Amino acid sequence: MLELIDVGRKVGAETQLSGISLRLERGSLNVLLGPTLAGKTTLMRLMAGLDRPTSGRILMDGKDVTGVPVRRRNVAMVYQQFINYPAMTVYENIASPLRVAGKSKAEIEAAVAKAAALMKLGPYLQRTPLTLSGGQQQRTALARALVKNAELVLLDEPLANLDYKLREELREELPRLFAETGAVFVYATTEPTEALLLGGNTATLSEGRVTQFGATPEVYRRPADLVTARTFSDPPLNILTLTKRGAVFSGSGQLGVTVPARYAFLADGSYQVGLRPHHLSVGGAFSEGARLSARVELSEVTGSVTYVHADWQGTRLVAVLPGIHRVATGDPIALDFRPDDMMLFDAAGRAVAAPTALAA
Repeated sequence: MLELIDVGRKVGAETQLSGISLRLERGSLNVLLGPTLAGKTTLMRLMAGLDRPTSGRILMDGKDVTGVPVRRRNVAMVYQQFINYPAMTVYENIASPLRVAGKSKAEIEAAVAKAAALMKLGPYLQRTPLTLSGGQQQRTALARALVKNAELVLLDEPLANLDYKLREELREELPRLFAETGAVFVYATTEPTEALLLGGNTATLSEGRVTQFGATPEVYRRPADLVTARTFSDPPLNILTLTKRGAVFSGSGQLGVTVPARYAFLADGSYQVGLRPHHLSVGGAFSEGARLSARVELSEVTGSVTYVHADWQGTRLVAVLPGIHRVATGDPIALDFRPDDMMLFDAAGRAVAAPTALAA
């Protein structure tokens, strides 16, 4: 198990990470999800022993490894910017950690063949990395990490340079393969969709802090605060400010939304409401829904869905609509949603949840 206890890192006057505590079990997949500069790579470098925290401790299987450098740790790390040995063949790149570990020729050949088959590198084993495409070079780096049999595997956006089909295959295969080794598996990404596809656990990061950690579906469905909800939403989360009075949430433009039963306990007052873009619809799809009368600012057709950016009473909305919708800038549009899809947050951005007695 990898355990971080109140870990922080400062460089000069800049605080890069603050107050991070995590427990990552062996055989588990753990996603670090956050935007660029949230602190994902910095945190992974501390986990690996490439850098040292300025506060807190890092334990591996109960042993304090806070100051232990990476060369004395059994760690494998793959970056988005792949790193290979340019003078070695693909075969030798993959085999290099096995040779360092003193494995036999037969063990090396078997392990390299297995990893090369998974990464579809069989035809390229006798070529050098610089003669390969960027995707092939990245797959070489992944194969080398796979054969190392490390106790901690850190993947920093490793699939970004791969084609769509292979990326989808590896998203499915990599967690299973590394889990079988009993490693702690940490995967950093900026994409909420990728976190959901990978499953496992997710830690959401924002400005150098972990805002929530737990089973990925739980963090997605029940964000602890507005920062987490925004981190785990792509396109961006829609935020409305509504006021509860009795059994109705009211808003600008004569909007009235029936208060869902699970929020009936709330005191009257102002709340921030989060709506995911795919929870907005058009055409009166919901018999008991609420309606936002908005105006189109931009529409984009991507594959089989349409992204509609609209303005509702000065609030920017994004809707992801299935199918192709022909709407022009300036057109009026009615965006419907179900009250049960609302996520509520108080003035401080904390998620509003029913008391335990009511939650059951």
